[in-house]
Amino acid sequence: MNFDAFHFHEKITEAISYMGYQEATPIQEKTIPEIMKGHDIIGCAQTGTGKTAAYLLPILNKMAIVSPTGLNTLIIVPVRELAKQIDQQIEGFSYFMPVNSISIYGGGDGMDWEYEKKSLMGEANIVVATPGRLIAHINLGYVNFSNIQHVIFDEADKMLDMGFFFDIQKIVSFLPKERQTLMFSATMPPKIRSLAKHIMNHPKEVTIGLAKPAHGISQSVYYAFETQKPALLNLVIQERPQYDSILIFTSTKSKVNTIVRSIRRIEKSIDAVSSDLEQEAREASLQKFTARQTRILVATDVLSRGIDIKDINLVINYDCPHEAESYVHRIGRTARAATKGEAITLVSENDTRKFKAIERLIDATITTQPIPASLGEGPNPDELEKLQKKGSSQKGSPRNRKFRKPFHKPNTNDKKAQ
Repeated sequence: MNFDAFHFHEKITEAISYMGYQEATPIQEKTIPEIMKGHDIIGCAQTGTGKTAAYLLPILNKMAIVSPTGLNTLIIVPVRELAKQIDQQIEGFSYFMPVNSISIYGGGDGMDWEYEKKSLMGEANIVVATPGRLIAHINLGYVNFSNIQHVIFDEADKMLDMGFFFDIQKIVSFLPKERQTLMFSATMPPKIRSLAKHIMNHPKEVTIGLAKPAHGISQSVYYAFETQKPALLNLVIQERPQYDSILIFTSTKSKVNTIVRSIRRIEKSIDAVSSDLEQEAREASLQKFTARQTRILVATDVLSRGIDIKDINLVINYDCPHEAESYVHRIGRTARAATKGEAITLVSENDTRKFKAIERLIDATITTQPIPASLGEGPNPDELEKLQKKGSSQKGSPRNRKFRKPFHKPNTNDKKAQ
């Protein structure tokens, strides 16, 4: 469907043309008309399907028809990187309109706080905020939500995974009863439906099935003991000197620095992003990687969704993600816009079940690569799967202890983080 079919205000149509948008994606095609009618919406679609434009365009269209008064729209997101990205898209789509927006997130200085305060008192029309920072302002009593007409929860499942359920409920308690509420998410677990039941008014649900990984992604897996993974990771990188953009995902932030130290022995152009870093450090690392000033970036799943970094050559899953859907989000950072890319997953004795769940989800068997002989013999995937199926009740048996003898002893810090 062409965007002309939505009959947007000419200011929105001009901005869409200016930004190079032509055809609406499925999630946009199905949700935009319903949002324009004023319905509450639960939209479920994976990363990269155009969810942000799906809610921004109809809301900005309303603002183009009737100029907003004060704070009109509140967008809640899980992380600061996504808040900044959405704010940039608002600037693009509202380029020909007198609309003011701001992204609000933790880590700023006193001057940022004062600017945010004025915006929340009515000087901004659209606020994109992380829950914690917004609640810090709400607690001081000056936030003016009286003119709010639209509330959007973007990456709702991620927010709940991060423990923001009660924060969201508190924010909602300060909002006007009469409002349009939109909730967009990559997955739709029961807790999302539970939240929607309490904060939405007879929402219409739009679900776009989880797409398979792009055809341009070459996927492979190495089965390796946990103790073999650092050396294997270094070899994988050394074998690909032509790649100038490599993104490595790990499931625990405690492993990030360990991985960086290991790789730095062979490659100096490496950086990291995790929630442990200060805001400025995270932004600087991300900007350098995006600008190709850093070749390798190690990250937790904070970067797997909603962050648009183009032309990544290789995505490496140092650990299997906790949820199979996250695999699709992770490797979706490469082979974007009909380009080609490579995705490699390292599967240890701890991750066999998770990896099998990934293969079931994408309905494909991922090609297994043998680990280099220099690293010694790796685990047999079939025996690993059999071992995990025996269950925890046999962990103390002599046979099981014998089989586990060569396995790496889990790091207690990582275990806690998982």
